[in-house]
Amino acid sequence: MTASVENNTPHSPAIPDPNMIKEMRILIVDDARDNRVLLRSILQKEGYRQVAVASSAAEAYRILGLEDGEARAQAFDLILLDIMMPGENGIDACRKIKSFLHTRDIPIVMVSAQTDVMWLSIAFESGAIDYITKPVNRIEMLARVGAALRLKHEMDVRKAREAELLKLKSELEAANLELARLSMIDGLTGIPNRRRFDEFLELECKRARRNTLPLSLILIDVDHFKLYNDFYGHLKGDECLQAIARALSDVLHRPGDLMARYGGEEFAAILSETDGEGAVIIARKFQEQVENLRIPHEKSPIASVVTISLGITTCRFIEPVVPATLIEFADRALYQAKANGRNQFQFISCP
Repeated sequence: MTASVENNTPHSPAIPDPNMIKEMRILIVDDARDNRVLLRSILQKEGYRQVAVASSAAEAYRILGLEDGEARAQAFDLILLDIMMPGENGIDACRKIKSFLHTRDIPIVMVSAQTDVMWLSIAFESGAIDYITKPVNRIEMLARVGAALRLKHEMDVRKAREAELLKLKSELEAANLELARLSMIDGLTGIPNRRRFDEFLELECKRARRNTLPLSLILIDVDHFKLYNDFYGHLKGDECLQAIARALSDVLHRPGDLMARYGGEEFAAILSETDGEGAVIIARKFQEQVENLRIPHEKSPIASVVTISLGITTCRFIEPVVPATLIEFADRALYQAKANGRNQFQFISCP
């Protein structure tokens, strides 16, 4: 016993519903009233319910919205276009219809008593997809109309799929960009994280080295934060770090500067094109901003409110220096500030 195999490959186009095809819109353009009536009658008896007529190219343009604008256009899925018409003939009309964005994809079938090969060639060159000769043979005409409408249906389905794919691609790209952004943001404070800090410092070191510009780094530590956390609780500790992150970020306004959460209760500021004197000014502003928050810290042995210690370093990149060296000197300065009693800043120049 042999098994039957259906030819249903993923690439096989779906066969359109005949009822759907019959609902597609057809425009007949012919200067002869008898021809318009005949063609419309054949189509309507076959079940095509949306058949419009135009007696000239100019009337067709109005219906298609080529004269008054796309907003007033009626949508059609097929045009049956007579070649020989007074005024503007079918060949010129076909070219004009194909020149507009919103009508260029409408299949056009030429209908004419002309059987000369030259006319056939010109018709296809102008954009027509098929040709029906007069007097019209009903069976032939319905077959060609059906084929043209199925083609239009497949084009519409393909365009819809392409539009959906483009939309999905755009959404995916936006999602990836958002993920990339989020991967560089600290989840608690909302400012750049250590990963972004490392990346940014690497770029700024290269730029400063290339242009022999000064680059400053400030490492910031919240004084006695463990005591704060133990006394007030982790929720209050998180709120404290969030407030400090906002206060520190408010000091920096240049796009070449970066404030990041370095880790735990530590923050870091990268100051591009900033010498030691400028970095000290920024460090003082950091201290003032945090002190102005007036966050109570009953367990601090150095102040009644939350304070910070800062380590500053500046490099002019006269000699080869890597980010790790800059971090090392800023960390030394921070250690010195903490060793000297905290709630202060110390500066160490980087070679």
